[in-house]
Amino acid sequence: MIKAIMFDLDDTLLWDSKSIEEAFRATCQYAYTKAGTDPQVLELSVRKAARELYAAYDTYEFTQNIGINPFEGLWGEFLDEHDENFLKMKEIVPEYRKKAWTMGLHSLGITDPVLGEELSEKFRQERKDRPYVYEDTFRVLNEVEGDYLLLLLTNGSPHLQNTKLDKTPELLPYFQEIIISGNIGKGKPDPAMFHHALERLQLQKEEVIMIGDNLNTDILGASNVGIKTIWINRRHQTPQKVVPDYEVKELHEIIPIVTNII
Repeated sequence: MIKAIMFDLDDTLLWDSKSIEEAFRATCQYAYTKAGTDPQVLELSVRKAARELYAAYDTYEFTQNIGINPFEGLWGEFLDEHDENFLKMKEIVPEYRKKAWTMGLHSLGITDPVLGEELSEKFRQERKDRPYVYEDTFRVLNEVEGDYLLLLLTNGSPHLQNTKLDKTPELLPYFQEIIISGNIGKGKPDPAMFHHALERLQLQKEEVIMIGDNLNTDILGASNVGIKTIWINRRHQTPQKVVPDYEVKELHEIIPIVTNII
């Protein structure tokens, strides 16, 4: 019998990818008014530069383990002080952001570090101002609240993930536990995250279910420790090596599945 539900945060409850897309759109449109650059081409160029720069820093392996992507690096502050890698990131990201945007402009034939820095700061603010929650998130949480213990299991920097939650404070009261990979030292799919969650809930693996959008972190990690999974496949992908116990297209479709598991 299911007693607790583990929810992923980004692109499961929060529509993080839309927040990033909208921030890019607004920033690149602003760049067009300043320099005449094609907004879509600039976005692609900045995304490419960000990925390449991000992978070149000596913090890259750490960010991969914890689950912090290059675009979070473009707006996060990483004020966590309990790990030297976060201290390094705090020092690195201001220059990283400026370089990514400056390199993006340069690839379009514009050499303007001052504008690059301005765009990097604008993107940060645009992302902070755009917290999106899926339209059925609160409907689902309202339905399962009270019947199950609810736990948030999210990869990332504690400071950054808490910043996201601060922007959507309505989410917090639903959860008895919030576990962030940056506090554990390992991110999904590492078993450490899931074992820690079970300990906090004081439940067995058969008594919980994991719900998330990412096959390679949420679903793989939970499956490897024997926890049932529901994959939210909003992008209509085809599973390859990782096969979830259940698959849905929208979050609200989890309700009959969870309630009917004996």
